[in-house]
Amino acid sequence: MAHWYHSFLILLLAVAVAGTGAATPRQLFLVTQAPVTLTNHHGQLLTGNHSVNLLWYGRFTPAQRATVADFVASLSSPAPAPSVASWWATTARYHPGAARLALGRQVLDPSLSLGRRLSEADLASLAARLAPHRGSVAVVITAPDVLVDGFCLSRCGLHASASAAAPPKGSSRAAITATRGRGRFAYVWVGDSAEQCAGECAWPFHQPTYGPQAPPLVAPNADVGMDGVVINLATLLAGAVTNPYGGGYFQGPAEAPLEAVTACTGVFGAGAYPGYPGQLSVDAATGASYNAVGVAGRRFLLPAMWDPKTSQCSTLV
Repeated sequence: MAHWYHSFLILLLAVAVAGTGAATPRQLFLVTQAPVTLTNHHGQLLTGNHSVNLLWYGRFTPAQRATVADFVASLSSPAPAPSVASWWATTARYHPGAARLALGRQVLDPSLSLGRRLSEADLASLAARLAPHRGSVAVVITAPDVLVDGFCLSRCGLHASASAAAPPKGSSRAAITATRGRGRFAYVWVGDSAEQCAGECAWPFHQPTYGPQAPPLVAPNADVGMDGVVINLATLLAGAVTNPYGGGYFQGPAEAPLEAVTACTGVFGAGAYPGYPGQLSVDAATGASYNAVGVAGRRFLLPAMWDPKTSQCSTLV
């Protein structure tokens, strides 16, 4: 089951569809946020040590790949708060404690081996190339000129699961053999929205397409598309480990669940409200807004995460 996520982060949806891909942009409207209580449905969570393997679909610069790779590496790199690692530490409060993630291997597909337009089945096939899947989460990142079904219209990314036993389209015989008998695996897809819909998928680093209009923030890594990818990837990784197969932590219908981060849509710092991301740190030299520091001092803006201990959306600043 795929869990769609779109970051039309400037707005809140009504009742149970908030922050999910169950509505189109034209169905969004401002509401008072209902109380959030994520329920443990006692299904499997991803626990223990997992690597995050990345497949880059399309052309990306080394600097763009480094931004995302450094974010993933920062998830398991202890640093003084507010850090990426301290943000991720909230997932450990989801009983029995979500996975500890570290950067794994990276695969490049600049030639667009499955074409420029992808279906959800194509995304699963690409993720399957990152076999073996035991102890890992597969992440597919698509370039700005790649068209993915539903991208921008209803979602900016998704996390889902697939059967590792199914031979993935375009995989080698060795990779197919390695996946057999391994059960399901969790995967994530995120699209770089810089050319298609930055107003929906890279807010607050771009003027929003809908809702309250406020000046965009300066992106901490000077790349609106990739800094938006980090926000969406953070959101989806949290959902993938706390609700990987549809029976973990969520509120609302399983087909359109509120999860660890989508339950806190649009919140980045204290005092956030629709159209305003909240109080954030600002780099004096560049004017970039951020709330977390990662490896080598790299800065990121990360979304609030629901804390099961306090039943509140927890922010770093």
